[in-house]
Amino acid sequence: GLELNLLAFIPIINYDNFKYSSEVALKYFLVQVSASLFILFSFIYSLMLNSSLEQMEMLPMFMFNSAILMKMGAAPFHFWYPEIAEGLSWMNLLVLMTWQKIAPMVLIMYNFSMNLMFCLIILMSMILSSMKSWNQTNLKKILVLSSINHTGWMLSMMFLNQSLWMLYFMIYSFITINMIYIFNKFKIFYLNDLFNLMNYNKYMKMFYFFNFFSLGGIPPFLGFFPKWLALKIMLENNLFLLAFLMIFLTLIFLFIYMRLIIQALL
Repeated sequence: GLELNLLAFIPIINYDNFKYSSEVALKYFLVQVSASLFILFSFIYSLMLNSSLEQMEMLPMFMFNSAILMKMGAAPFHFWYPEIAEGLSWMNLLVLMTWQKIAPMVLIMYNFSMNLMFCLIILMSMILSSMKSWNQTNLKKILVLSSINHTGWMLSMMFLNQSLWMLYFMIYSFITINMIYIFNKFKIFYLNDLFNLMNYNKYMKMFYFFNFFSLGGIPPFLGFFPKWLALKIMLENNLFLLAFLMIFLTLIFLFIYMRLIIQALL
């Protein structure tokens, strides 16, 4: 299923008339195939040890998890994500940040439970995405780094409440679709392009504010509610430290959003 999905997406990237589409398609193919080889090797190694997927030994399990996380672009296996995103068209980037995440997440959700490794992955996704977002002017990279940050939240919910994960993913996808639709329609790629558009259109300025506030999880906007429910479930499961760290790291990313909004007002 993962490979059929890959084989379907590669021609879509290559068919696009975007400047670097062929180069990006090749890079994406190599990354995904490398991850698939790690998955295959982890299965073979596990069979050699006579263990099932549910009873994997430490090494093959680590390889399997790492490969799946690489496919979905979670830290610290996100090295390819921002660079490939920069060479995609807006519509292909939308597919990469939404649809392409579903299969790897479902695979993790149904086969593993919350452990120390996934807690570290969640925190690393949020820390590294926040660090790389400073002084970023490319809107594609900003949205991709935001996607990595939201991946941390989605990973935490997958193991605690699958329905909440689906709700979070749908809300995140809805907000992302709204933003990318405008960026694609007006051919906006950098912050300066966005600020110039907003100076001539007050409605666009309000639309931009609402979506970035929602993406940052500020109450009472749409993106706040799944985060609030996620924190509630974490506290019910005694994950106090993880909840505190995720709130703190979200505030850092929120500060980056606020900086963008303040720049737009000047």
